[in-house]
Amino acid sequence: MRLCRVGCGLIRIGRGGNAAGTGAYLVKGIAGCGNYHTARGGPMKRIELAGGNSFGGPKAPFKSYAPNITPDLGTAIGAWANAQLVTAIREGKRPDGSAIGPPMAIEFYKYMSDRDAKAIVAYLRSVKPVKHKVPKSVYRIPLRAGKPVGRVAGIPPSDKIAYGEYKVHIGHCMESHTPMVKGHPDLKNRMGAGGRKCEGPWGKVISSNITQDKATGIGSWTNAQIKRAITKGVRHAGAKMRPPMFYRCYDNMTETDVDAVVSYLRTIKPIKNNLR
Repeated sequence: MRLCRVGCGLIRIGRGGNAAGTGAYLVKGIAGCGNYHTARGGPMKRIELAGGNSFGGPKAPFKSYAPNITPDLGTAIGAWANAQLVTAIREGKRPDGSAIGPPMAIEFYKYMSDRDAKAIVAYLRSVKPVKHKVPKSVYRIPLRAGKPVGRVAGIPPSDKIAYGEYKVHIGHCMESHTPMVKGHPDLKNRMGAGGRKCEGPWGKVISSNITQDKATGIGSWTNAQIKRAITKGVRHAGAKMRPPMFYRCYDNMTETDVDAVVSYLRTIKPIKNNLR
């Protein structure tokens, strides 16, 4: 059992026993849903998953608003079927067939296992419905839903590196920490090299190099320092990190999951990219 600091104050959450408990662990932890969909300001401030956070701006490819994902029937997802919610999460497609745009991390959520996707849906069903109509997002880029995902098996924690990779995928860490090429993260050539500009309620932030390069990445950091950065938002030398890093969500992860993430990060090839 852990204490969640995201959304509406301190909430007890747990992994085991039921799907909604696992879903709470994911939504308030590694998947980061609560970080996006729980407003940081305005009339919906800290009302869990009621939406309203804005992303992008006039010079960005989009100005989007995090939707209300409570079970409200009129302004949120209350009328969506469970299978439609799983499709929205993993394929970025609404029940009407329209595509869900950025910052929804479809390129990474497509790896989410059937069990975890269904658990998230179970948790969303348990949240208090909130009537809140969110402004319509504006996109200046073409939108395209992902390909049908089909069945996705889970990764056992015993396979530590593969399990860590899975957690990094559904945490969409590499989306923020990889330079963009033609509107997509260059995962093939520059994965984890940092340098992406992230604009939102926190202002403008440039993501860090999290490859194993010793001079410009995290290759010289100890495991303990990497864990502290992930869960506490503190760099190896003690400087405080800024959002959109989800450290308040990641602080809800189990030791097993954090250890697996660090083990996977140690396998990322070093790329020199000095961002200072």
